Amino acid sequence: MSNKYTLPPLPYAYGALEPYIEAQIMELHHGKHQQAYVDGLNAALDKHPQYFEKPLIELLQHIEHLPMDIQAAVRNHGGGVHNHTFFWHLMSIKGGGEPVGKSAEAINDVFGSFEIFKDKLTTSAKNRFGSGWVWLSLDAGGTLVISSTANQDTPLSGGLFPVLGLDVWEHAYYLQYFNRRTDYISAWWNIVNWEQVEENYVTLIG
Repeated sequence: MSNKYTLPPLPYAYGALEPYIEAQIMELHHGKHQQAYVDGLNAALDKHPQYFEKPLIELLQHIEHLPMDIQAAVRNHGGGVHNHTFFWHLMSIKGGGEPVGKSAEAINDVFGSFEIFKDKLTTSAKNRFGSGWVWLSLDAGGTLVISSTANQDTPLSGGLFPVLGLDVWEHAYYLQYFNRRTDYISAWWNIVNWEQVEENYVTLIG
């Protein structure tokens, strides 16, 4: 089918985020891991091809409405496709620093300051047991919240709308940082694309 999922291209070269994330990690992370999620999602939807017509976000928001035999695969592989595609755009070698615009104001209002927010998100990322993600999302009332999900689960499945996310699976950092997740998290703050965060936030609040 022509509407099967394909691997979305990175918005930059594999080595574009060095020295914070090495090219070898990005090549493996994008070209192997995300490709596997794309393949797994297509294999699941091949069983019920009518769901290729639905937006992936809609599938993830309403996994319980899918046929039972593909719910787990869509959660895992569909989540992997969505989470990674979202994640790539949240990083830039020109990133780092502090939030900008309306998202900066919201972060200060909710958490008290950027430094407090940064500490809370860092702590959540460090404490995520096993593989998973940490997120800054909008809840149904339009308030920013920090949350964490296991494996490739997405905040969308819990009624949240992400504006920022950090992948803390070992494949995201192990080749460079080994078991030092804290060092990886610290390095990541240097490449956060706050302009993309602002765009995500403004789009959601309308």
